[in-house]
Amino acid sequence: MSSASISIDWGRLEEVVERAVRKARSEELKDIADAIKTLADYVKKGFSIIEEHSKKIEDHSKRIEELSRRIEEMNKVLMDHSKKLEELTKAVQEQGKILAEHSKILAEHSKRLEELSKRIEEMNKVLMEHSKRIEEQGKRLEELSKRIEELTREVGKQSAVLGSIGRRWGKDLEKTVIELYRHVLEERGIIPEKIEKFTYVDTDGRYYVKGSRIEFDVYIHNDKVYLVEVKSHADIEDVEWLYKRAEIYERIRGRKPDKLVLVAIHIDEDAYERAKELGIEVIYGAIIP
Repeated sequence: MSSASISIDWGRLEEVVERAVRKARSEELKDIADAIKTLADYVKKGFSIIEEHSKKIEDHSKRIEELSRRIEEMNKVLMDHSKKLEELTKAVQEQGKILAEHSKILAEHSKRLEELSKRIEEMNKVLMEHSKRIEEQGKRLEELSKRIEELTREVGKQSAVLGSIGRRWGKDLEKTVIELYRHVLEERGIIPEKIEKFTYVDTDGRYYVKGSRIEFDVYIHNDKVYLVEVKSHADIEDVEWLYKRAEIYERIRGRKPDKLVLVAIHIDEDAYERAKELGIEVIYGAIIP
């Protein structure tokens, strides 16, 4: 914003006034000329003041324009801020909805966890009852184990003289162990009376050592094949031999056994760990470190 500038030749004006004063013929005209000169001085001063005011007004106009420009920029910034605040408000509202959904999910999870806790508590009660029964059976097994160990030692002393009897004893011991764990086998779906022996003679050494006799205790039910091994005391060699015989059985019969089961009154700790690695199910009375 700028004001119009008024330009006057003050030198020319003073010259005209001086000439008028000099040419005045009467005292009255002279007074008029002096008055005009005085008026001209006032006018000159007035115009000077007006010019100064015009400059100040122009300066103020520039400042006002600058302020207007800054105010406009601030308005733009405020508009941007308002837009961002609106976006943030929407985002917060969306987060609120998500948090509400999460709260519902957490409430459902809490409910399920509470139900699971109740079930676990019920299972713990059942396990306590089973533990008592197992403890009682463990005592009975320990007594039987002692008796079997005594019988085994006695047979060992007389094995040189009674070799054939010893072989029969081994079969009887196997039957005794199976009978001892009958209820456990039946729980696994195995009926002891239906376990059959299968003997293969490898005449040409195709599957194992040439001329070797390989025996298998096989239980077949509902098109499932189980290989069963019964021992009074099982060590790691027994475990690995059962696994090896399963591979031989598969090559002979063209079918992999569905399950390998080792039944033993005692089993060495390393043999038990090895059986777990090989996927062999172990039914036992005690683990010997």
